[in-house]
Amino acid sequence: MDKKKVLIVDDQKGIRVLLVEVFSNEGYETFQASNGKLALDIVRKESPDLLLLDMKIPGMDGLDILKHVKQINSDIKVIMMTAYGELDMIKEATQLGALMHFTKPFDIDELRQAVNFHLQEDASKLAIGS
Repeated sequence: MDKKKVLIVDDQKGIRVLLVEVFSNEGYETFQASNGKLALDIVRKESPDLLLLDMKIPGMDGLDILKHVKQINSDIKVIMMTAYGELDMIKEATQLGALMHFTKPFDIDELRQAVNFHLQEDASKLAIGS
């Protein structure tokens, strides 16, 4: 069984490093991108299962990246990360197909559980509560 792939897109290196460590420890193959162009290159090459996508990225913002990702592969799951209560952007992100959002600073365990939950529903053979 192939490892699930998680792409972390954030312009803050500290957050990328932290999340790469967390999700590598969870057994995922992790990728990171500091901007939209890099993120979309990785999406095309690696076809990640899930993106952790920061809303505010210089150049191409999270909503633009989300639109492009969904055009490339609508099956990729996306969880948004946002530093502010950008409710209008969050609403738009949800309409564009984002599953949920976390406001920074987020609880790393909650984020980890959310990613595990969304990536395990593909593997429906996993017994719930085992």
